[in-house]
Amino acid sequence: MIRVLVCDDSAFMRRAICSMLATDPKVTVVDTAKNGREAVELARKHCPDVITMDVEMPEMDGLTALRTIMAECPTQVIMLSSLTTAGSRAAMQALRLGAADVLAKDQSQVSTKIMSLQEDLLMRVHALADSKPPTASHSGVRRLESSKFRAGQFDLVVIASSTGGPPVLENILTHVPAGSRIPIVVAQHMPAVFTKSMADRLNEHCAVPVRHLEDKMPIEPGVVHIAPGGTNTHLRKAGSRLTVHVSRDPEGTIYFPSANVLFQTAAEVVGRRTLAIVLTGMGDDGVRGARTLVEAGGTVLAQSAETCVVYGMPKAVTQSALAMESLSPEELAGVLASVASPAAMRVA
Repeated sequence: MIRVLVCDDSAFMRRAICSMLATDPKVTVVDTAKNGREAVELARKHCPDVITMDVEMPEMDGLTALRTIMAECPTQVIMLSSLTTAGSRAAMQALRLGAADVLAKDQSQVSTKIMSLQEDLLMRVHALADSKPPTASHSGVRRLESSKFRAGQFDLVVIASSTGGPPVLENILTHVPAGSRIPIVVAQHMPAVFTKSMADRLNEHCAVPVRHLEDKMPIEPGVVHIAPGGTNTHLRKAGSRLTVHVSRDPEGTIYFPSANVLFQTAAEVVGRRTLAIVLTGMGDDGVRGARTLVEAGGTVLAQSAETCVVYGMPKAVTQSALAMESLSPEELAGVLASVASPAAMRVA
């Protein structure tokens, strides 16, 4: 049985979340809290598997409660953040403080979109409950002794990420050196307002520019491009330049932005000189695209199991024998630093 603590200052939202969770016989709500102070006390008392945490609450806000919980009794926490610019910034901060995932909360649409919210919430609760408890991350970048990865080896890097991904992305992308000429495109499963805040945050901390993609925008050398949430980013070739087409296609896509779409279109326009990296996340998004990419001669790396918040997406490509190696975030940072180095010219 998965034991969940629900924390929200709105009685309506507490009832709604409890009702959603109650539809799953494998999930039980052990208690509810109406503010962060109560959430901390009840987390200590119940040691739940998962906590759903609102951000804005009286007495103690969700971010303060999260910080205390992660210090005293580390737990898988899903932050419920408003679908606004302010809410997205708070969501990014929560992920840096140790939250495992964020879920956009639009209280005005809870009743009209109850089924989609319910499915999303339960999927995340199960994924997090099945994973290991959160632990402190390691620091320092370790370089691989292997000479497999070098400057000039690739013309494009594509990265797929989901649950637990934003802190890992910040870790590895901040090691891309200034002066790099390789373009990087990132598909992180999030709503558009959240991916925009993530791009803004990364742009402040990375040595290279970070931009939030829009339809028909060019893919530029030496720039990290963040795919907009809620849509798919299709890479296209216009003469000698790469551009993007942003849409909801193809029909039937489950996760947005889709790693499969990004990887498959990368295989079509760049092929063997593409490096794909699959980071922590639930589900198997990216495995079909990784297969297409490997068949085109491209290279796929996966985040190692012991460092993932949820070992879903990396596990899928690894078990399908598509990943060349499984590496820690520190090792992946070393790879990116090597392949993005401006020190060498393109290798044929």
